[in-house]
Amino acid sequence: QVELVESGGGLVQAGGSLRLFCAASGRTFSRHAMGWFRQAPGKEREFVVAISWSGGSTYYADSVKGRFTISRDNAKNTVYLQMNSLKPEDTAVYYCAAAVVRSIFILTDPSTPDYWGQGTQVTVSS
Repeated sequence: QVELVESGGGLVQAGGSLRLFCAASGRTFSRHAMGWFRQAPGKEREFVVAISWSGGSTYYADSVKGRFTISRDNAKNTVYLQMNSLKPEDTAVYYCAAAVVRSIFILTDPSTPDYWGQGTQVTVSS
């Protein structure tokens, strides 16, 4: 069992930065690949980025590549999402997710994760 709690969301102007945190509980955290997804009002939940259990592999959606960076600290049971050069279209509720998968590419499917956090709101004003 893994419980996930996101934090770090807020309101920021376009071009600004935010850092999201996903704190996990459970002894099996280090076995899980982790991902961030987001959902804007009226839209489906979409994949943002994933990281392997070791942190050695990452995969980004094209829309955030070069602007967002995911990392993890297994000793602290925490995943981070550094978001730079934010755009109004990045506005959404951001969710942290965990799954035991052989390839992080599988995590691009929102039906894959075994565990989800409650989400944190990110609002980017123009």
